[in-house]
Amino acid sequence: MQLSVQDAAKALNVSTKTIYRWVKQQVIPVYQINEQFRFNRAELLEWATSRRIPISPDIFLESEAGGVALPSLLDALKSGGIAYRLSGNDKPSVIRAVVDTLKLPEEVDREFLYQVLLARETLGSTGIGDGIAIPHVRNPVVLHITKPSIMLCFLEHPIDFGAIDGKPVNILFTLISPTVRAHLHMLSRLAFALQNAEFKTALKQQAAREVLLEAMARAEASLPAARNGDAGKSDDRGGAANGLSATGNGLR
Repeated sequence: MQLSVQDAAKALNVSTKTIYRWVKQQVIPVYQINEQFRFNRAELLEWATSRRIPISPDIFLESEAGGVALPSLLDALKSGGIAYRLSGNDKPSVIRAVVDTLKLPEEVDREFLYQVLLARETLGSTGIGDGIAIPHVRNPVVLHITKPSIMLCFLEHPIDFGAIDGKPVNILFTLISPTVRAHLHMLSRLAFALQNAEFKTALKQQAAREVLLEAMARAEASLPAARNGDAGKSDDRGGAANGLSATGNGLR
């Protein structure tokens, strides 16, 4: 999961010079290991999503030793569900409403999940702009769930989420994943779907459930088939860097 400067540049479709500039400016999450810069794949993807930096499909091409196929983005949304007119007048009350609405096993401690999601927001807003936020847990293993899911919520009242563009948020995608690998899998597909004009329009219109699911299916289908398959395998090796200190900011 540790990418070189060259790998990061390729994934973000920028030059290595640009990567070094971002490192110098301390705006990109980076680790220094044995006097070399290294990037965590999941953190890099989240950071790029928060900055609306186009992501190369090459970020899906990762050498893996096999594993269990993960569900598609569409399956994850079907599992998580879509909620309309979610109540809340500020970030804590909205996150509380999200946690109360999530489809979770009985053994999951919802109060603990609420506190973790709220604490995550203190590290930097998960608002990515255009009225959209992606609340998520940075250490998904603690939830003891068996498969990833995404819940889409439309808020009754747009709220200040501290988004990167300063706009209020009224659309939330909440990611719940059993492993770091599953988190990356879901986030990568969601990042691409949110670049799809048809899907974005359906979101802005708060379209009916079936319309949204169909738009998401077409957006996800636009991923190259071979690469889509390569990324559909699961392990949790991505957690290796979680205990290290990183510089940079954004959605992480």
